[in-house]
Amino acid sequence: MSLPLEGLTVLEFSQYLAGPYAGLRLADLGARVIKVERPKYGDACRSLATKNMWADGDSVLFHTINRNKESYAANLKDPADVEKVKKLIAQADVVTHNFRPGIMARLGLDYDTVKGLNPGIVYGEVSGYGEEGPWKDKPGQDLLGQSVSGLTWLTGKGDAAPTPMGIAVADMLTGTHFAQGLLAALVQKKRTGKGAKVTVSLLESILDFQFEGLTAFLNNGQQLPERSAVNHAHAYLGAPYGIYDTKDGQIAISMGDLKLLCESIACEGLEAYYDVDKQFVERDLIKAKLAEHFVTADSSTWLNKLEDVGYWSSPVLDYKQLSQQEAYKVLEMEQKVSRANGVSVTTTRCPIRLNGQKLSSSKAAPVIGSANESLTEEFGL
Repeated sequence: MSLPLEGLTVLEFSQYLAGPYAGLRLADLGARVIKVERPKYGDACRSLATKNMWADGDSVLFHTINRNKESYAANLKDPADVEKVKKLIAQADVVTHNFRPGIMARLGLDYDTVKGLNPGIVYGEVSGYGEEGPWKDKPGQDLLGQSVSGLTWLTGKGDAAPTPMGIAVADMLTGTHFAQGLLAALVQKKRTGKGAKVTVSLLESILDFQFEGLTAFLNNGQQLPERSAVNHAHAYLGAPYGIYDTKDGQIAISMGDLKLLCESIACEGLEAYYDVDKQFVERDLIKAKLAEHFVTADSSTWLNKLEDVGYWSSPVLDYKQLSQQEAYKVLEMEQKVSRANGVSVTTTRCPIRLNGQKLSSSKAAPVIGSANESLTEEFGL
């Protein structure tokens, strides 16, 4: 199947997660993504292992976010290697990096210099906190970004300590916004012939992620969010929204008509709170009453009753339980990627479909410098 970004060449100087995540998505959509890496060590993510998981000398995390790419090893402190990289840049469509402010300029690879080499280039930068202000030189790391952005005060119940999300959500969101910006710049280039500089930051992305809460804060006398003390799920939604224990597990109860919910599960004593406005003010009281009721029967009993009346609810599954569901299997989200030596990793595929076709590739993350010889010949380096 022909992919929409076929023919585009992306040079990825980015490391760790946010920048490479954008590169991954561009590669999934057909772009040729070449990682420009340090000899011997490469992208620092190669040595950042989650749960001590490694494959063929690289972290499994690196494999998940760098599949379907090539690797060109270059010492950017060596003028001879920099000249080779500039030859690559002159023939590329996109350049991305996430170095701290000033580093690319010192290397002679800043936007103005690169634009001189390739006037139509789309040049992308990822930073932690933007290009100006007192935080501009701080390290842009996911947990730190979550912590300074207010996000950690939204997860967990009312008296819990600040609680970060259990995944690198700031990095993934920043990478998503980065890919969107790069694609928009490429569309502009197609229309006008002009390149562009695209910049995103971890902080701006995680603030945008919280547009719902920040908008409420900014338009409600700057009142801070209050996490529910009971069955918390969303700091700005009233009862019954939350996750509840049952006799044999947990179920998730979404927003909906409290009267319909109570009648469908035969829960009495909440009639005085059927008014929508009361369901936020008295949410902890309502949730506590529902919690007492839900533990009296198993999950399937409640879910069947709720499904019968069309009330939004679901079981709460872990990865093992999810992977056994037909609804998961039919998506075919898993794919196996393999290196030439036979080492393979099972990971997820691109979540985008084109004309109904799933996008997948068996090409694993590259070995450092594995494309040096072929790229040298192809690009005349």
